[in-house]
Amino acid sequence: MSKKLLITEKPSVAMEFAKALKITTQRKNNYIEGNEWLITWCVGHLVTMSYPEKYDEKMKFWRLDTLPFIPKEYKYEVIANTERQFNTIKTLIEREDVDTIYVSTDSGREGEYIYRLVDQMIGVKDKVKKRVWIDSQTEEEILRGIKEAKDLSEYNSLSDAAYLRAKEDYLIGINFSRLLSLIYSKRLANKLNKDKVVISVGRVMTCVLGMIVEREREIRNFVKTKYYKVVGKFGTAESNFNAEWKVTEASKLYNSTKLYNDNGFKKEIDAKEFIKTLENKEAVVKEVKKTKNKENAPLLYNLAELQNECAKKFKLKPEETLDVIQNLYEKKLVTYPRTDARVLSTAVAKEISKNLNGIYKRFDNEEIKGYINKMIAEKYSTDLIKTKYVDDSKITDHYAIIPTGQGYENYNNLSELHKNIYIMIVKRFLAIFYPPAEYSKISVVISIENEEFSATNKVLINPGYLEIARNLSNKENSNNQNNLENQNNKENSENIKEDKAKDNLEILKALKKGQKIPVEGFNLKESETTPPTRYDAGSIILAMENAGKLIEDEVLREQIKGAGIGTSATRGGIIQKLERINYIEINSKTTTITPSEFGEAVYDVVAVSIKDMLNPKLTASWEKGLDMVAKKEIEADEFMVKLEDYIKRNVNKFIYR
Repeated sequence: MSKKLLITEKPSVAMEFAKALKITTQRKNNYIEGNEWLITWCVGHLVTMSYPEKYDEKMKFWRLDTLPFIPKEYKYEVIANTERQFNTIKTLIEREDVDTIYVSTDSGREGEYIYRLVDQMIGVKDKVKKRVWIDSQTEEEILRGIKEAKDLSEYNSLSDAAYLRAKEDYLIGINFSRLLSLIYSKRLANKLNKDKVVISVGRVMTCVLGMIVEREREIRNFVKTKYYKVVGKFGTAESNFNAEWKVTEASKLYNSTKLYNDNGFKKEIDAKEFIKTLENKEAVVKEVKKTKNKENAPLLYNLAELQNECAKKFKLKPEETLDVIQNLYEKKLVTYPRTDARVLSTAVAKEISKNLNGIYKRFDNEEIKGYINKMIAEKYSTDLIKTKYVDDSKITDHYAIIPTGQGYENYNNLSELHKNIYIMIVKRFLAIFYPPAEYSKISVVISIENEEFSATNKVLINPGYLEIARNLSNKENSNNQNNLENQNNKENSENIKEDKAKDNLEILKALKKGQKIPVEGFNLKESETTPPTRYDAGSIILAMENAGKLIEDEVLREQIKGAGIGTSATRGGIIQKLERINYIEINSKTTTITPSEFGEAVYDVVAVSIKDMLNPKLTASWEKGLDMVAKKEIEADEFMVKLEDYIKRNVNKFIYR
């Protein structure tokens, strides 16, 4: 009787597949065998690219006359400490009773690469090969993935992109690390008072180092500038509001050199002189604009957004957040973590009630049940198809990270941190079904001759999704009394501000266009420019996702999103490596990132030698090229020709200068 062989990426995943397929036999010799199925695993990478000395013994020594190093055919070898598992897979694949191989490594570029290397080393022939592509590890999704498995050849372009990524990192790392070390290492060692240094260069790593160093130098070289704003107090002693002056074309100070910007003076004396010209003048309400604004819940989490949030809330490094989400995924609680998408597919949206029902019926959490009960009582729609949360065009390999509504048998064994992050994901998910938050906004312009003062007030009149979002932090840090006190103080402060805002709103609402209004007086508000902030463990991931731009505004970030630096699966690892090789330092309490002295010295070397390695746009364009190969928009050979040309040009300009 013929058997089917299923290969996963990890033993724990293999166990989930075995459960789904109702295989009850014990595992033996690193595999599981049932009546119809054999299941084994890869434990991550089993095969790697060979070191240069495997091509030529001379390459063991770092010398300029061995560069550029670009093999015509690449060599691969089994990783020594995984050889036993490799041999297990080889034996199973070569069994005569195995006719079909189901590739079930992680559903992404690296997962594809892990199996393809094994396949290549074994030389698998005369077997049917199918690819299992799943978005969660629930039994239902596993069985669907097996049933709908496509021929492995349909993923050849993804495999091509994976091989190219590895070759690109390999060639850039070997050629440029050796080149710059040979030319600059002695000089660098003397500068740092070290006996010896090695300069490590990477396609993504060096670019990210550049972002961190440049930000640090911006901060270091920043000079504060004071400027002075003019604020008018309008109304009566009992009922008044503040409005800020801003220059307009009609102003006597339009294009004046006395101004720092359109609402500030460079010198205090000039601001005071300006105030004198306004005293005892009539003030008139020039404009009253009343609007109601709606604000929808934010898009769902992708890995970058989660890494950013967890850095802020829990002070986690990116790789630590990925470990947590990976664990939740393996416990069947959430969908696949290594995703760039923040929306759902149409197919998933049509069946989203399954996730909601699962959460409601199986998750024993009163707060979450309360939110769903309100959805039921208020009859909130669960039809997402025509909303911004569903967009097939913004999904590549996987959709956003959402709760599966399953896996709750594993929940109680989670750590508090894992539980808190899971609840964070659930709340972001539930928020998209809630109505938008509604605000009442009023903008008033007061005119004194041709000078204008503006006041704007915005008050929340219907919390909508904020009912969930504002409570995100209430229970997350319940084991930390200081955090609880800080949260309470923050909430009290926000309540006071909101009450004051409501009072001001009523004052502004009573104003009419053309109405004369008393002037209580004017005062100066001293301000100063602020330096850019340092990257932290979360913001650096967002900057990488957006090709070097740190865009804090969530809506704008989503609008301009394109090719980033690295991928969702690799960004955390890049930051981890930069810290490990002492190029950067990450503050354990704040997760703020600063370059080390060594990192800055390496940056300077790259800046005078291969400067475009520091350019986020170039690094992002390489990532875009790999994506184009995966989507069959360009041929792999075209990408490789450009890469080899880039390596040769940058190495030869030193060798032949």
